Amino acid sequence: MSLDTISIIGLGYIGLPTAAVFASRKKRVIGVDVNQKAVDIINRGQIHIVEPELDIIVHAAVSAGYLRATTQPEPADAFLIAVPTPFKDDHQPDLDYIESACRTIAPVLRKGNLVILESTSPVGATEQMADWLAQFRPDLTFPQTHGEDSDIRVAHCPERVLPGHVLRELVQNDRVIGGMTPRCSEAASRLYKIFVEGDCVITNARTAEMCKLTENSFRDVNIAFANELSIICDKLDINVWELIRLANRHPRVNILQPGPGVGGHCIAVDPWFIVSKTPDEAKLIRAAREVNDSKPGWVLDKAKVAIAEYLQTHPGMTARDVTVACFGLAFKPDIDDLRESPALEITHHIAQQHPGAVWAVEPNIDELPKDLRGSIKLTSLDEALDLAHIKILLVDHKQFKGIQRSTPHMEYLIDTRGIWHG
Repeated sequence: MSLDTISIIGLGYIGLPTAAVFASRKKRVIGVDVNQKAVDIINRGQIHIVEPELDIIVHAAVSAGYLRATTQPEPADAFLIAVPTPFKDDHQPDLDYIESACRTIAPVLRKGNLVILESTSPVGATEQMADWLAQFRPDLTFPQTHGEDSDIRVAHCPERVLPGHVLRELVQNDRVIGGMTPRCSEAASRLYKIFVEGDCVITNARTAEMCKLTENSFRDVNIAFANELSIICDKLDINVWELIRLANRHPRVNILQPGPGVGGHCIAVDPWFIVSKTPDEAKLIRAAREVNDSKPGWVLDKAKVAIAEYLQTHPGMTARDVTVACFGLAFKPDIDDLRESPALEITHHIAQQHPGAVWAVEPNIDELPKDLRGSIKLTSLDEALDLAHIKILLVDHKQFKGIQRSTPHMEYLIDTRGIWHG
């Protein structure tokens, strides 16, 4: 099976780095995305997302002719689907993007092609993808009906990278590869070995799907413990940051750091995929999700108390006179990704509820999302420190570290990350 031309469907935070890494190995890569603006930016050798060193690799790949972006799929040897997999309002998986990707690539599929689902998905999604492809291309055969003799190979290989370190982790991390048949797995392994220096570990599609969900659910449960601990310590007037430092001196204890919640398109979403399939069995996983989902509400309550205390000590002022500054909007430090961000959620709710000015300090973006521009002002760190009455630290960006509580105008402060000491 030839692997000379590779198509990546979805050029976001995973798809574009993956396309760039393949192209850097002198493979012809066709990137496909519905966003014409993103396509145009990439074809200029530039990037539309923030990821260290990605701009250099994309520029080199485009300049050398190995990477090209388009809105319409073209024939290729392998297709990697890296589209969003959000959930609906009732926490049920939304596979519409995967179905749409299948419908889009189906006309250009040829016998011998490999189709890999990289999107994090509920158990059974790869089989569902294969069914959709079979429906759209009844002239081809697929593993669910023809096994090893199928015209098209199908596999699942979830990404498992850390934003801000994607390029390094794409290459160095092990990959779990789950084919619908052993030959499907072997074909997918050959593809990833083009750039993966870690091990390519073979399993079946359902286990590969569950592996990614398990990894992120494990992390979610541990974060929930830290977040619940922070709420308990606040009620008992205990410094949770000191407590965790002390507890972690035990050789077999490693408590994570609390925060304002859990964000991103993985940890905040993936556990619900397990719950949706096994609602009666996933009791702990559901409880952890509920703890982490409730943490932004706790922060909002703290903000209301801080505003009330400020007004009590400043007679003559009203809530309309109080400026609240939220430090950080991204879902984790030093990136521009706002997906499922608890910091963004908190800031948005404060703007809805507080009659006074609400400012946001987010050094990794140039403008606010459209739905926030009318109610929130994007401001500088210095202005927020000097002029905001209430300060809420939500993300521990590097620009925020080193600021001391002894800095002027820091009397009314909520630090959800424990970095403003002194």
